[in-house]
Amino acid sequence: MNVPQAETAVQVTELSKKFPNGPLALDRVSLTVPKGQLLSLIGLSGSGKSTLLRHLNGLIQPTAGSVDVLGTNVVTAGRRELRALRRNVGFVFQSFGLVGRLTALENVLSGSLGRLRGPRLGTITYPKALRREALDNLERVGLAAQAFQRADTLSGGQMQRVAIARTLMQRPSLLLADEPVASLDPESSAQVMDVLFRIVVEDQLTVICTLHQVELALGWAQRIVGLRDGQVVLDRAVDSLDQDEVMDVYRRVEPGQRSSQSIVDLQSPTSDRVA
Repeated sequence: MNVPQAETAVQVTELSKKFPNGPLALDRVSLTVPKGQLLSLIGLSGSGKSTLLRHLNGLIQPTAGSVDVLGTNVVTAGRRELRALRRNVGFVFQSFGLVGRLTALENVLSGSLGRLRGPRLGTITYPKALRREALDNLERVGLAAQAFQRADTLSGGQMQRVAIARTLMQRPSLLLADEPVASLDPESSAQVMDVLFRIVVEDQLTVICTLHQVELALGWAQRIVGLRDGQVVLDRAVDSLDQDEVMDVYRRVEPGQRSSQSIVDLQSPTSDRVA
């Protein structure tokens, strides 16, 4: 997919990652993601989906290749550049990451801490404008009525929607979601995916989401990228795909059948530290 640079949110070129004493997790992956797209990464466990996602905000350094996110070269960026980038990149995890004893509103407000100086203790210590913004974001995810409810009393689907509202408080340009519905029932999963889709449409926010559920990827994503053994084996717009084509991504490859393009002896130009 060729996208003008001005409209590109993510540009990954020939990205490879070899963990010490481990497998080749990513094998020359190239990917261009335009602004305002909801892209789903699919594939078997261990196919490289989460590893790719973590390269996009510098949590993992590559063995080879380049990663450009929102105009920042993630591979060569210094600490200050990475901090600035991460303020513009939201991350939603499978585990929610909420503080159970705090209210939904307080958890959402914590997403704005990157824009504030000093710690905050209690809702009232946040500026009034941010409290209003947090309530607005809870309303966007359908949880305004639960604003003052303890997070640990919410259902799994509600907690994930609170986590999304918290991420929106960062005012990100790019949202990364790593298996955000893996632990949820079908109805809650659909609610969370609907929230993500509406955010893309309303805010022109770019969302890259890893999923295992093919039906959710086909129902809500605009584009599906399939990974197998660290390689891209599918990259198509959803409206040109059917379920059988998507399911083929999950076909297991027999040992020795991996693509001849696999890298044998990668020489790392960067360290394997976690930034």
